[in-house]
Amino acid sequence: MAIHLKEITTLDELKRFVSFQYSLYHDNVFWVPPLRSDELVSLRKDKNPAFDFCDAKYWLAYKDGKIVGRIAGIINKKYNQKWSAKAARFGWFDFIDDPEVSSALLHAVEQWATDNGMKRVHGPLGFTDMDGEGTLVEGFEEVSTLGAIYNYPYYPEHIERAGYLKDTDWVEFEVTMGKGIPEKVERLAHIALERNKLTVLKADKAKDILPYAKNIFHVLNEAYKDLYGFVELSDRQIDMYVKQYFNFINPQYVPVVLDAQNRVVAFGIAMPSLSRALQKSDGHLFPFGFIHILRALKNNRRVDLYLTAVRPDMQNKGINAILIHETNKAFIKNNVEKVETNRELEANAKVQAQWRFYETRQHKRRRCYTKEVTGSTNKEGNVR
Repeated sequence: MAIHLKEITTLDELKRFVSFQYSLYHDNVFWVPPLRSDELVSLRKDKNPAFDFCDAKYWLAYKDGKIVGRIAGIINKKYNQKWSAKAARFGWFDFIDDPEVSSALLHAVEQWATDNGMKRVHGPLGFTDMDGEGTLVEGFEEVSTLGAIYNYPYYPEHIERAGYLKDTDWVEFEVTMGKGIPEKVERLAHIALERNKLTVLKADKAKDILPYAKNIFHVLNEAYKDLYGFVELSDRQIDMYVKQYFNFINPQYVPVVLDAQNRVVAFGIAMPSLSRALQKSDGHLFPFGFIHILRALKNNRRVDLYLTAVRPDMQNKGINAILIHETNKAFIKNNVEKVETNRELEANAKVQAQWRFYETRQHKRRRCYTKEVTGSTNKEGNVR
């Protein structure tokens, strides 16, 4: 039967677009469902401030009257300006194991990209680096994490069959916590604090960190500006992330390093793993999903790392050891056994080196693909 693509134009259609992944992965024990409300906010032009500099289109694929795939096409104009590129990206890419479906969806993005003067399509990527990135190519039998993309093993095969090549990889590690802090970590942290006249913010509640929240994201912008494909967050985006996440963070897991002028030098953001809680809630906060999440936040032997950044003028001065030392103390206090690093660029040796004093297992790898699309593509793609 023919594959029919439907461009999303209404809120009800967008809700069906969001819902497709929940049916596709319903019986998969490794997939972690994102919060449905967060997905809708990310995809709505009237809610996500990334649309200040992004254009997007979404498509659903139908076969025999049933939804069998979805894809988002995104043009991040800030990215293209910063990196002197003419690139579109694909994201929110899910499909049944049918090459006609995946091919038709990718062709839709490629045609839209060329119609808008783009020369390349890459992905999976979101609107910004705060969204999920990369197709999982290793670690299909590892439980995913909040904010990470999970996909079936057939995804890479479909993408490569459509002519896409590797652009870059991210690797992820599971770190085993010992009963104490490695002596070298403790010594390096002490030296870095004393030598650079730094202090660690004393925060008992999330509200103690809020005055520094915007500065934290400014440090993130500075520290990440030269990393693969990074685009600095706007003030409106920063305000959204502060409002969305900083009211319920556990300050024990968010070390903030300050200089003598009380300016943020470095920070780390970790959270108790919400993977099992989200699986139980199936992406719903209500009526009972929030209960599973609250329990996970209070009592959890697993922690996920999300962001770590050191101000560029303070890099290569042992500051990472301070962050690791502070979180390690919190992990010991809360009986944490395993830590998920989430994605780290495979070429970022400095970040990976910070785990050299711990037992680690590189258990996941995800890939960003790219394809040149110069010239015209078949308007119909593989759609008949």
